Amino acid sequence: MDFTLNGRTVSVDIAPGESLLRVLRERCGLRSMKDGCSPEGSCGACTVIVDGHAVVSCARPAERVEGRVVETVEGLPEDARTLWADAFVATGASQCGYCSPGIVMKAEALLRREPAPGRDVVAKALAGNLCRCTGYASIIDAIELAAAVRRGEGEAPESSGVAVAGARYEGRELALGEKPFIGDLVAPGMLHGALRFAGVPRAVVRRIDTTAARAVPGVIAVLTAADVPGRREQGLIVPDWPLLVAEGETVRYVGDILAAVAAESREAAVAAAVLVEVELEPLPAVTDPFDALADGAPAVHPAGNLLSVSAIRRGDAEAALAGAAHVATANYRTQSIEHAFLEPEAALAVPRGATGPDGKPVTTPRVHVFSPGQGAWEDRRQVASFLGLSAAEVLVTQVSTGGGFGGKEDLSVQGQAALLAVATGRPVLLKLSRRESLRFHVKRHPMWLDYTAGCDAEGRLVAVRARIVGDNGAYASVGAKVLERAAGHACGPYRVPNVDVEAKAVYTNNPPSGAMRGFGANQAAFAMEGVLDMLAEQVGVDGWEIRWRNALDVGDQCTTGQRLGEGVGIRATLLAVKDAYRGARYAGIGCGIKNVGVGNGLTERGRAVVRPEADGTVSLYHSWTEMGQGCHTVFRDLAAADLGIAPERVRVLVDTTHELDTGETTASRATMLGGRAVLRACESLRAALAGRRTEVLAGREFAGELVVDWTTKLEAGVDEPVTHFAYGWASQVVVLDDEGRIERVVAAHDVGRALNPVLLKGQVEGGVHMGLGMALTEAFEVVDGVPVTDTLKSLGIIPAAAMPPVDTILVEVPQPEGPLGAKGMGEAVLVPTAAAVAGALYAFDGVRRTRLPMSDSPAARALLPRLAREATRKGTGGQS
Repeated sequence: MDFTLNGRTVSVDIAPGESLLRVLRERCGLRSMKDGCSPEGSCGACTVIVDGHAVVSCARPAERVEGRVVETVEGLPEDARTLWADAFVATGASQCGYCSPGIVMKAEALLRREPAPGRDVVAKALAGNLCRCTGYASIIDAIELAAAVRRGEGEAPESSGVAVAGARYEGRELALGEKPFIGDLVAPGMLHGALRFAGVPRAVVRRIDTTAARAVPGVIAVLTAADVPGRREQGLIVPDWPLLVAEGETVRYVGDILAAVAAESREAAVAAAVLVEVELEPLPAVTDPFDALADGAPAVHPAGNLLSVSAIRRGDAEAALAGAAHVATANYRTQSIEHAFLEPEAALAVPRGATGPDGKPVTTPRVHVFSPGQGAWEDRRQVASFLGLSAAEVLVTQVSTGGGFGGKEDLSVQGQAALLAVATGRPVLLKLSRRESLRFHVKRHPMWLDYTAGCDAEGRLVAVRARIVGDNGAYASVGAKVLERAAGHACGPYRVPNVDVEAKAVYTNNPPSGAMRGFGANQAAFAMEGVLDMLAEQVGVDGWEIRWRNALDVGDQCTTGQRLGEGVGIRATLLAVKDAYRGARYAGIGCGIKNVGVGNGLTERGRAVVRPEADGTVSLYHSWTEMGQGCHTVFRDLAAADLGIAPERVRVLVDTTHELDTGETTASRATMLGGRAVLRACESLRAALAGRRTEVLAGREFAGELVVDWTTKLEAGVDEPVTHFAYGWASQVVVLDDEGRIERVVAAHDVGRALNPVLLKGQVEGGVHMGLGMALTEAFEVVDGVPVTDTLKSLGIIPAAAMPPVDTILVEVPQPEGPLGAKGMGEAVLVPTAAAVAGALYAFDGVRRTRLPMSDSPAARALLPRLAREATRKGTGGQS
């Protein structure tokens, strides 16, 4: 096939039905367009321009571009590339960056035909381009900025290409698709991997036959549990998740893996995986957590179906409720939700003796794993255990992560990729398809929350009683901690003297539930804020007033009994949204508290190393995953400012060559722990420099560490527990118009100190977008243990054109424990959102909604009419 690609005629051989995306990436060697959903064509990450029109290349058969003109980001004129890169950096339009090149091409096509588009036109043009990070506002800002510059009506952003303080680290490369993700890596002699999944929720594996799979041309290896030299069961906390299930064992969910294939091409590997013959003896699946807790229920694991119980009891809640002037009781239910990170799970493993994607041979470690996970050292620990190796024999390098939100904390395919690489002696790239990803990784916990709250005649809370059950799915993941967090945040950011809370994590044969942004606090907030609104109505005050009367302050005890020190910002956020709430006809308000750090007795560390180099740069090693939240940028800027050097001179690296293990990038703790460690490392370097240039100490390493070993276990039973070292605080107001549609969201968030306002604003806008989806449109549906939601399009993610404006207010109440007073804030963003939406809807139509998503509502119908109609027809709207 002949066509014009970026200004030159090319001729390539194609297979029947082969996609344009594959031809561009595999035949033509271009990497800017990303594969997020192939062949679904609904994420837009692979967008290119064909004859002047933007098309999704994964859904376009290559033969349809015969004789046509194809343009990719690589082929744009240099001035256009510079403008797009600068505009995206200036507005914060790239976070993880996986979607950015596709959006650049969609925007380029738009501006060629319409040089002065309004915001609504830009938003509509982004239909088909999904961004899970930003909430779209900053992307529209970038496109408007680029359009104005092209018309000569705006000032171009700085275009030197040199890093400046505040600009996202490697933001230009992300915008243009030059920063490689796992799927962009190529190593000499690289094989491709594929997996054979169980496909059923519960069954005994009677036979696994790999004969037909091994006969597929190009197949090099087909491995099963019998080929695993180490421990097959892995896990972040409880090692109960087998990376390969053996004959005679029981599969516990549809995503269990029975075999792994390595072949010369991905097509051959996938074909062989399908041909792995499996004989399964079906068993009754337990898919309801309450059925799982019943006597005689099938045991998902030998020890039973109750993973954990988290309980908090302070004072006498029963007596306080009996004497309360007002009492509110309601039952709430929240749904399973898919993370929908744009980059599906992938890993590249290079064995000793082979050459990596950087052209360097692997010599010392037995295997070098390139990972997009949320904790390189945790990946190393589990991969080494799986392979029967020591930690020193496994090197893990953190590669750009195309979104995570908690869904990449658990080990995904790194272990299977490493096993295949060691067995074949060749590099192996293993990538999941979107459909495989949806069925495989953990989801947000569905929860059932029974709440009773009481207050005195003036609306001051006297007691809260809550019973929470979370469907943990087939494996532990971090489910016990999620339910622990739901219990620890059960009373929200409010002063409650009498507390009786119990939260259970329950095994079922559904897909596992684990970490997702908010980590249990979201679900608890939906319930707590709901009963608080009911009490406000009984007392005769509005939603703002009852929250103000009960808001925590310095010296008060939160749900766990911890007495709060400096840095309590909930009242400041309430004041920031007061006028917006009281000035609207239909408005709802919600408040949020979210721990910073894992806490609950776990020793936590921040670690960093700075090393001056002979060329005048400084290498900064840290332990946290950059997945769009901006930790690389913040650490670079902290180091540059502290050392008095330009940000461009700081290079950021994350790999296990240094022993900097601080656990997973979770609980909004990277800024606080990592930032303090970076400053301490720089302090050591400054002391050694004594005013000299950094080059004089080239090659010497200076370490910084912060240790937090003084938090208290939830079950410790001490009088003055300290369950967490800090908390984030938020208040949000959702305003509806006269038709019940969301008019705007006002979001006030206490960030301690705004180290980078552009990145923080992006976190708020993206978090509100995700929170509105949780409230109104998103659900990962599972029927009898089998997911029926198997495409990105069916998840109910709010598109750009439907996203309402978000007014971001950054409140600064310094946190003494944080770097320069800063707090982490990525997770707290969407804790209050669903409750604020529910309150606004009640103000509009008088219906109290207690089930998520609230798909029956006018707000949901306005955002996603099709899904709302389906939900109403099914009766899943959640009215009570």
